Amino acid sequence: MASKYSFPFSKFKFFSGLFFILINVASAQLSSNFYATTCPKALATIKSEVKSAVSKEARMGASLLRLHFHDCFVNGCDASILLDDTANIKGEKKAGPNKHSVRGYKVIDNVKSRLERLCPGVVSCADIVAVAARDSVVALGGPSWTVLLGRRDSTTASFKAANSNLPSPFLNLSGLIKAFSKKGFTAKEMVALSGSHTIGKARCVSFRPRIYSEKTIDSSFATSLKAKCPRRGGVNNLSPLDTRSPTLFDNAYFKNLKSHKGLLHSDQQLFSGGSTDSQVNAYSSNLGYFRTDFAKAMVKMGNLSPPTGKRGQIRKNCRKVN
Repeated sequence: MASKYSFPFSKFKFFSGLFFILINVASAQLSSNFYATTCPKALATIKSEVKSAVSKEARMGASLLRLHFHDCFVNGCDASILLDDTANIKGEKKAGPNKHSVRGYKVIDNVKSRLERLCPGVVSCADIVAVAARDSVVALGGPSWTVLLGRRDSTTASFKAANSNLPSPFLNLSGLIKAFSKKGFTAKEMVALSGSHTIGKARCVSFRPRIYSEKTIDSSFATSLKAKCPRRGGVNNLSPLDTRSPTLFDNAYFKNLKSHKGLLHSDQQLFSGGSTDSQVNAYSSNLGYFRTDFAKAMVKMGNLSPPTGKRGQIRKNCRKVN
């Protein structure tokens, strides 16, 4: 017998179904050729700026990819993460998961400035972030995918949602599966998206507990990290998420997990005797399989509740509301 606190399965199915209907309705309003006539040079302009930024600093590719992820997981792909704080808006930039770690804002500013000169008030900041993420992956040797366009920009942000919706690097496997499930992703898609950690770096504060306290880590790997991440201090010292090929988008991340060399606790949880071990095995042995699944998952992520139609606005400056 169900307790008075249980949630009827029929209602769960209803609301779950409604969630996916809303996503599908929004994504149906997006189009791959949305700017074909209004700003035909939009995609080439974004690609040019991203390629330049990544050539100057390879890590920027990972940063722009992460920027897209941290935007979409907080109230949808609406560029809310780009808004600076004002008297009326407590933005997302200073939320725990973003402060001192999310980067790439200046690159987006540069793209937006160029596009405003080409076609004022046409290309949204949300679309720029989505395309920049794709172009960053391609610039580092990763797969490409078709980015559907037509997102509009939010007129507000949520500090609270940024603190609660973004998965923590300290989550166990069940917590990771739950966090991604709330956004409509399967465990398989979660593993594929986690493969983005084949590029980029993490701060000492996010992996310190793992290298000093956990047993599911290669001992020599842990020892090598302690030089960069002492027990006290050095919270902002960086280490590559993938020590094999940190600036190449490949499947080395999954190979690292099999050798117990995942940098973050949440990384190693994907290969820890649980339900996702088989997926890690599959991706570690078949790069093409990973590339295909990653691209599909990124399309799905880019379609998370984007404002379309008359919702939101096209910001002239990505950092503030018009």
